[in-house]
Amino acid sequence: MSELAIGQPAPAFALPRDGGSTFSLADLSGKTVILYFYPKDDTSGCTTEAVDFTGLAAEFEKAGAVVIGVSPDTVAKHEKFIAKHSLSLILAADTDQTAANAYGVWKEKSMYGRTYMGIERSTFLIGPDGVIRQIWPKVKVKGHADEVLAAARTVGGA
Repeated sequence: MSELAIGQPAPAFALPRDGGSTFSLADLSGKTVILYFYPKDDTSGCTTEAVDFTGLAAEFEKAGAVVIGVSPDTVAKHEKFIAKHSLSLILAADTDQTAANAYGVWKEKSMYGRTYMGIERSTFLIGPDGVIRQIWPKVKVKGHADEVLAAARTVGGA
């Protein structure tokens, strides 16, 4: 799949989420959505990112934005992750990489000479009209939530 670009409609998807329900992008039509893809629950970078987004939850709400985290982990792992770190965001389970493939973030990676497929940490800012407004590929966690919040404030909510 080709890379997504700013100005394109955000690909639709529906995934199971914490709490046992299903989340779909269409559920948030008319709202600004921060869709962030991360590799794995309860690893250092992923925990820092989720905690940072949670710490700014009230500010994202004021900006009219909803934050959704997506990883290949199961709903059960997400629920443990949320409870352990008191997270206040929606975590969707993309166990078959449907959304990750649609957003072009399921990529070949390499570590210690071993290649494998995995999530490239990326964030998408989707406007209330369902159009991608900003993309952060290959995210570095430090300061990322603040940067996304600043961008979300320029989009506005419903």
